[in-house]
Amino acid sequence: MSDPAFSAFPANFAARARALGSSTLYEASGLPCSVDPLVRPVWPGASIAAPAYPLTCSPGDNLAIHIGLERAPRGSVLVVSTGDFVAGYWGEVLTVAAEVAGIVGLVIDGGARDIAALAARRFPVFARGISVRGTIKASAPSIGKPQLITGVAVAPGDLVVADDDGVIILPTTEAERVLTAGEARAAKEAAMMERLAQGASTLDLMGLSDWRTSA
Repeated sequence: MSDPAFSAFPANFAARARALGSSTLYEASGLPCSVDPLVRPVWPGASIAAPAYPLTCSPGDNLAIHIGLERAPRGSVLVVSTGDFVAGYWGEVLTVAAEVAGIVGLVIDGGARDIAALAARRFPVFARGISVRGTIKASAPSIGKPQLITGVAVAPGDLVVADDDGVIILPTTEAERVLTAGEARAAKEAAMMERLAQGASTLDLMGLSDWRTSA
């Protein structure tokens, strides 16, 4: 499946975003785009840089995810709001289905399970918690439509960047600006770290030297 919203980014946006990471991009963005920090990778080293496909699940009900796997464009990450209800919405079976469908990751404010299997398959999942509790399949409140996840707006095609530091969601219209600003910030920090290695002080480099006498 294709989606016009998913062609709004430069072809190399994923590589650029991964190289910069969520922290640098968040600082460079100036936007309220950080998902609740309690939404964490379920295995160390997981990372995502891909367009979002939003879903809303009723608490303890994962039907929307099953439908979303059939509708989401290949190359997308499912961004699932559950109202912060932690249950085992996602596990190894859905991971296998996602791999076949070309889905590249999951961000969910609920829970996941089968963590050892997810880690072995290297499928990136970011969740609020881990839970053995199963889910029903009875309702699908929203599929592929703009929504909020932990108070952060997400629309189809928005850029999701997730790694060990956290999860951010950048609007399509801001993605190129933020990537460019992030690259400038990374270059500035690299120059600063080089000067630090040569013996410079963070107080001097950050214009904080007055605190030497006032603290």
